[in-house]
Amino acid sequence: MLPAYVPNSVAAALGGGKPIDHGRNFHDGRRIFGDGKTYRGFFIGVAGGILAGLFQIWLQAAFHVPFLPIQTILSVTLLAFGALLGDLAKSFFKRRLGKASGEKWPVADQYDLVAGALLMLALFDLPWLIQTVTLPVFLWILVLTPLLHKTANVIGYFIGVKDVPW
Repeated sequence: MLPAYVPNSVAAALGGGKPIDHGRNFHDGRRIFGDGKTYRGFFIGVAGGILAGLFQIWLQAAFHVPFLPIQTILSVTLLAFGALLGDLAKSFFKRRLGKASGEKWPVADQYDLVAGALLMLALFDLPWLIQTVTLPVFLWILVLTPLLHKTANVIGYFIGVKDVPW
């Protein structure tokens, strides 16, 4: 999941610029995604996730690290894109519920990247998903994701790239 965990942090740290929704509102009068979802953040975040995955591929090839899953270019790309697509989808629904950018939305805030990444894998690389994300691995993902999410957000808050520590 490393290629899915990295993009949000990279997007928060290095994003900014033109919002993906161009400041437009949906037919309900609310922003589509909000100012926090930018082209630069999206593409730099995806690139960061892909680089993390390529590093995993290199480690596996160079050192045959037994605890790393066998990643492929396709799997790392889908994990990275899926994570930020999941984040965009969550932001869309968050705006529909009248929640502001940065407002807490428990469960959705933690698992949006997991849902997006796994959906992309299910759609475009189902054999890899079935072979790699076994039930024990899936349970570890469910346990570790909120812990990693909270840690990354607190660090982001203290270094000044996030407005709130959640």
